[in-house]
Amino acid sequence: MENLILASASPRRAKILEMMGIKFNIVIPEVEEVMFLTDSKRTVSVNAELKLEWCRKRNPNSVIIAADTVVDLAGCCITKPESMDAAFAMIAELAGREHRVYTGVAMWQPGEKLKIVIDETIIQFKLLDEVGIKEYFKLVDPLDKAGAYDADQYGDLLIESYDGSHTNIMGLPEEVVAKFLRNI
Repeated sequence: MENLILASASPRRAKILEMMGIKFNIVIPEVEEVMFLTDSKRTVSVNAELKLEWCRKRNPNSVIIAADTVVDLAGCCITKPESMDAAFAMIAELAGREHRVYTGVAMWQPGEKLKIVIDETIIQFKLLDEVGIKEYFKLVDPLDKAGAYDADQYGDLLIESYDGSHTNIMGLPEEVVAKFLRNI
């Protein structure tokens, strides 16, 4: 699709579209993201829409996909860590526990209404000690990732099991995007 824009700076989202064989352009939205501490679904929905609307104002004739991903632990929204210490604390908190990953996907094509879908994947983390977390951080930069981890990059060191979309954990549920693009 020649006029498809991915409104995202995420290399993982771009990788997912590339794996799907989709042609697209990247536009990085300049928005201030919001966080509703106890409402992860609202957080991803609002942020995905903010990104899409920013991009749509500048590209009114393009099909646009924007997304936002957070980790939800026991009803508390977790976004990207601001430091390595915060990343360590996040992984230590997730260790041995079940959590959810929510991705809000905002999609729009000219002449149609904005569509937002929230995808959920349930993840069970392995029990991890300080050494295991530090070893993971030697392999993966956790600072640009919701929950301080990447399921696609050595995720097997952290994730015991999951129920739902693997690409959702990466930040863009392939199934949601494929359905949207099929309907265009």
